[in-house]
Amino acid sequence: MTENLRPSGAHSTDQDPTSYPYASPSHPYGGAAHSGAAHDGTAYAGTAGGYPPPPPYAPTTRRKAKRPVALLAAVAIAAGVIGGGTATLVGQLNGQDSAATGSSGVVNGTTVSQSSKGTVAGVAEAVSPAIVEIGAASSAGRSTGSGVVITGDGEIVTNNHVISGAQQIQVTLSTGKTYTADVVGTDPDKDLALIKLRGASGLKTAALGDSSQVKVGDQVVAIGSPEGLTGTVTSGIVSALDRDVTVAKDDSGSSGGSGRGQGGQGGGSGQWPFEFGGQQFNGDTGEETTTYKALQTDASLNPGNSGGALINMDGEIIGINSAMYAPSSAAAGSGSSAGSVGLGFAIPVNTLKADLDTLRAGDGS
Repeated sequence: MTENLRPSGAHSTDQDPTSYPYASPSHPYGGAAHSGAAHDGTAYAGTAGGYPPPPPYAPTTRRKAKRPVALLAAVAIAAGVIGGGTATLVGQLNGQDSAATGSSGVVNGTTVSQSSKGTVAGVAEAVSPAIVEIGAASSAGRSTGSGVVITGDGEIVTNNHVISGAQQIQVTLSTGKTYTADVVGTDPDKDLALIKLRGASGLKTAALGDSSQVKVGDQVVAIGSPEGLTGTVTSGIVSALDRDVTVAKDDSGSSGGSGRGQGGQGGGSGQWPFEFGGQQFNGDTGEETTTYKALQTDASLNPGNSGGALINMDGEIIGINSAMYAPSSAAAGSGSSAGSVGLGFAIPVNTLKADLDTLRAGDGS
């Protein structure tokens, strides 16, 4: 359909004498039926002898020639905006955000890249540099646990029972570099502790998630140092929520000092004792105990995983691994160190976040 491009009211027909001034031998303005036409070109009521209609393709071609140019320009602008946004998003997911790494707050640590999101390999690659092995030496022997780096200058969260009674603490990064650490604060009631490395800077940090969003069946990854095997990665799901788990507050339990802890070499059972449902597992928890609501997971946890990270598939820490169930043969001190049977427990990360100021102040020590 040919569009009429002349201004509204300029002519009463589709003919355009200004654009197509065809002349007739009998009349300077065209056909013989030039009836009542004004020579100023305002209104021609010609019928049979009027001006010939303009070529139907001419105005259409002019209009369409402009549209692709405008459309391409709009697409180019939109592509520029979207491209910039995508680059920003990828930068954030790769941990390139320039958040401060001082001890004044928990930084947003490295999370999973967009291309590896939702995979165990992607989570392990992103978070493993922020998980450390902790060696705690005491008069009872030496125990091994794990910890999570939360600031670039070396603040590390772990379980209280990992470092309780320790006279010296040595921390090994995923790179193999070792540091001496000091206890900043402990909260035995929540089985949490905060230590800090001496002279550390520029460390990879973990991003703390939101444990209130965790659902039964969510996939998770656990990273720690079971039996001193630094950086061990296991995976599974969240198998239950809000389990009331009871653990010893310190090293006063009857199983024998902090050496009994996780992967201990000091004569303990090699398992951390805990209570659940009125029964004791992995040994006697002693008289001084504390109870917390725990996330339950079937991701394999073994001695040495305590204080390590339970991580969602976005690479965010949702829990601090703290206890595991071991078969009765291991708990009875038979010398057998049976492995995980798929019942592990973690302190929800929201408990840690709520306790962080207390730990930094040393008020819970």
